[in-house]
Formats: sequence, structure tokens, C-alpha cells
Amino acid sequence: MAKLKITLIRSLIGKTEKQRVTVRTLGLGKLNSSVIQEDNPQIRGMINKVSHLIKVEEA
Repeated sequence: MAKLKITLIRSLIGKTEKQRVTVRTLGLGKLNSSVIQEDNPQIRGMINKVSHLIKVEEA
């Protein structure tokens, strides 16, 4: 499977609790933090929910 590098580029201040939980579940904490995740349908779904807050690249 392919890997995705996910980076938090926007603040969670003022965002809904669902969006905050989704970002935490992806493994992101602070601004500009990055994680490497497997590319699967569950991760893609979470990425779609918070796509305005993160940047996704192929790793």
C-alpha cells in the first residue's frame, strides 16, 4: 500500500469537536506536525472530512 504524509496547516481553534477528534485520530497534534499513514479508505474518509485543515502528500 502507498503511504501518505499528512501535515496540519490550519489551527483547530473555533472548529467543531468532530473535526478536532478527527485530526487527533489521524495522529496530528500541534500546528505543522506531520505523520505518515497508510493509504486506505478509512484514512481517506478522515482526510476528506478535514481537508481544509491539512495538507496531504505522497510519501
